[in-house]
Amino acid sequence: MSPILASVLLAQGSASAVPPPAGGEARTAVVREVEALFPTLEALYRDLHGSPELSFQETKTAANLAERLRALGFEVTSGVGRTGFVAVLENGEGPTVLVRTDLDALPVEEKTGLPYASRAIGTSPGGETVRVMHACGHDVHMASWVGTAAVLACLRDRWHGTLVMLAQPAEEVGLGARAMLADGLFERFGRPDFALAYHVIPDQPAGTVGIRPGPLFASADSVDLRFFGLGGHGALPNKTVDPIVMAARFVLAVQTLVSRENDPFEPAVVTVGSIHGGTKHNIIPDEVRLQLTVRATTEANRKRLLAGIERVARAEAEAANAPRPPDLVVSQGLPPVTNDPALSQRVASALREGLGAERVVEARPVMVSEDFALLGQAGVPALLMLLGTSDPAALAEARRTGTQLPALHSPLFAPQVEPTLTTGVTAMTLAVLELLR
Repeated sequence: MSPILASVLLAQGSASAVPPPAGGEARTAVVREVEALFPTLEALYRDLHGSPELSFQETKTAANLAERLRALGFEVTSGVGRTGFVAVLENGEGPTVLVRTDLDALPVEEKTGLPYASRAIGTSPGGETVRVMHACGHDVHMASWVGTAAVLACLRDRWHGTLVMLAQPAEEVGLGARAMLADGLFERFGRPDFALAYHVIPDQPAGTVGIRPGPLFASADSVDLRFFGLGGHGALPNKTVDPIVMAARFVLAVQTLVSRENDPFEPAVVTVGSIHGGTKHNIIPDEVRLQLTVRATTEANRKRLLAGIERVARAEAEAANAPRPPDLVVSQGLPPVTNDPALSQRVASALREGLGAERVVEARPVMVSEDFALLGQAGVPALLMLLGTSDPAALAEARRTGTQLPALHSPLFAPQVEPTLTTGVTAMTLAVLELLR
């Protein structure tokens, strides 16, 4: 018998005589079960943190979580979207709520010094040996997700409907949600009425949940750009067409898409992250390659920025009398995460009642991206909540002194385990109970 199941069975025995709760009674029932489950969840969190796996390589992680949900009575289907799985618990007539976690980690060498720090080694898609770390908090997501499933399985006499627990691979590379949808997620398991998920955030105190209706995370597009010139001797520039000059002018000119063409109240980012051209001091090359990342919080602004990048690139090439137009390729990106307003308000009200108003904060938009956005784009009312992870005193001191705590993707990122985990399980469980009551 798994530790999770043992904890749940004990909780079921203690809860069987309690009538269906409403309002504060719901919170009392949930908090009791979460407290009983916490030692097991903390052990699970440490195990997940110490054994991370890269995108589309999460086989052991998925098997671990799938076994736990099977023991809770969920019907589990593995291999959805390659290394993901779907666990379903039907409990009478009612809506369907999907709760999603991500499974993968990052090619980062952990430097936290924690006793349970990751020492895992993986292989990158390019065949390189890399250190692996849960530097983006997916271990918190998974432990909270398992805890939510356990508590809801225990309290199934208090809700009606269908609970779908979605374990998604490859969030870090933006491909996992797309892979699961392409694998017939909604056709095979039904289209949910609501979809919920977390992302941890170190800029928010542990013990708090951030909710924001509308845009929360940005779109993300990768642009590969190549300028073509006419190479030659660096001492005879008049006999060449210099693509390095084209690229330099482009890097400066493209910034005006944000500084002069963008509404200052609508966030946008255009970053040139890579530029390569030439081989020697006195040789003007034939071409220069650039790589850009583009972020926006609305689809309209996303399209405007991408069109503007192409316009500026073509104009610079034409101004330089380039022998051919630039080559521009936009990789398949991610749309913005836009929280459904009605769902956001409904869950926020339930959490203010269940957690206390001071622990439910207004989330700030962030220019990172998340492929959870694809569920909302597919027409499902979706809500991504931000789960605070930082010690409140340390966060207050950092703000006072103007210093920065370790950010997501940092080798030093280390969430405050408690009350982050109990808050994550309690808040998500209360949200699901609100939607399935």
